[in-house]
Amino acid sequence: MSDDKRTDSGIPVKALYTADDLAGWNPAERLGTPGQPPYTRGVYPTMYRGKLWTMRQYAGFGTAESTNERFKFLLAAGQTGLSCAFDLPTQMGYDSDHARAEGEVGKVGVAIDSMADMRLLLKDLPLDKVTTSMTINSTAAILLLMYELVAEEQGVPSTAISGTIQNDLLKEYIARGTYVYPPKPSMRIITNIFEYCAANVPKWNTISISGYHIREAGSTAVQEIAFTIANGIAYVEAAVAAGLDVDDFAPRLSFFWNAHNNFFEEVAKFRASRRIWYRIMSERFGAKKEASKLLRFHTQTGGSTLTAQQPENNIVRVAVQSMAAVMGGTQSLHTNGFDEALSLPTERAARIALRTQQIIGYESGVADTPDPLAGGYFVETLTDEIERLALEYIAKIDDMGGAVAAIETGYQMDEIEQAAYEYTKSIDDDERVIVGLNKFSVDDDPEPEVFPIDPTLERGQKARLAEYKAKRDRAKVDAALQSVADAARGTQNVLYPMKEALRADATLGEISDALRGVFGLYQP
Repeated sequence: MSDDKRTDSGIPVKALYTADDLAGWNPAERLGTPGQPPYTRGVYPTMYRGKLWTMRQYAGFGTAESTNERFKFLLAAGQTGLSCAFDLPTQMGYDSDHARAEGEVGKVGVAIDSMADMRLLLKDLPLDKVTTSMTINSTAAILLLMYELVAEEQGVPSTAISGTIQNDLLKEYIARGTYVYPPKPSMRIITNIFEYCAANVPKWNTISISGYHIREAGSTAVQEIAFTIANGIAYVEAAVAAGLDVDDFAPRLSFFWNAHNNFFEEVAKFRASRRIWYRIMSERFGAKKEASKLLRFHTQTGGSTLTAQQPENNIVRVAVQSMAAVMGGTQSLHTNGFDEALSLPTERAARIALRTQQIIGYESGVADTPDPLAGGYFVETLTDEIERLALEYIAKIDDMGGAVAAIETGYQMDEIEQAAYEYTKSIDDDERVIVGLNKFSVDDDPEPEVFPIDPTLERGQKARLAEYKAKRDRAKVDAALQSVADAARGTQNVLYPMKEALRADATLGEISDALRGVFGLYQP
């Protein structure tokens, strides 16, 4: 193994850091105080001293009923926010009875085809009290409208519900692949959501600009924040071009970061990202409201860092990553189950993951004062270097014409692919130690318990959908879907006719088909 030490982004790490490394460094300019520009030290003055971050454990599998049961289990265990995963057909805008949904219904998340499914998903949940994050992109508008309608049926006005939709299509083109429409109409839907929520659902975070999946695809920490912030710039530009005032929508923008194992680099990454966004919103977009300049973010521990070998080791990895997220000032946190390299998390793994957050929050003392690593020679040097390198990437993307133009050339994808190759090669060459994988392995690892998948689930979901469709007024559904298509062809905000289509009992797949008929499908 080489004696040269580098972070995961390749930043050299010296053997010793001293005051000389911060010569001429101005703490008032680079740090400020927590809750004050440039927000390096956090977006709120007291951070966790008054209130801990939201403990938002991800759940979603099989049917709406089974996911509702897991939500209630997690709330009873002390979780403070809901986070929902959806299956691939739901993410891609297909109902469970579509040919392309075969074999995928309920596999990587919950299947939501209709208002009936959403009612079951949210049954008996206090929608006026919990915040709900939905990891959904191409069909985000439909799921948000379903959530709003169910809340209204429960007597909770849309002005009282709060949560987040991921709604970040640019990272789908870069790293994840659950896109439906081409970039231009996708950006239109996103700006329509900004406008709709500003008028109707003011407490909702309209987008979670996501670096998580960029990192999972193999990017470095620097690339994660650079490419994601460049995407954020593109969303703001698109909304402003559509006639929205930046201060009307920017306060509801949020970000979604990954947390990996290189502890100090991760802390520095979170701190640098806040400072970069503050300056972009202030200087490039001229935002007036301080809330428009805050980079608020959710963090999830790194799924790609988990090993199937000796899976209990992942409990320690998740704890290290969670501590980095808290020391870096996250607003909410999901901790992965130790068994997620093998299956969906079992209840035991989900409980341990939540307890990890609770032990950090209530027992470790790291939440007692904001940004406890501030002023450290190494941390501040690393924060500055990550900021510098990220701004270089952002400038390069600007020179290409912005994030959308760079995506069309494949620039971000090529950079991530190269970083992923170099990371994997460092493991294969034993330059990088992964405990239990290429060092300290064992031959007698016991067979772990894995989450069971019900083979009858798909049949049951299709039967429920068939019953739902059979009871509808078909002419009313068709008229509502025609209104969606007409709005898509014109300049109207498409969310209003989509909401009426859901009231008429149109399904997620049918509304998506109406948009597909106008917008077409994206072909890379």
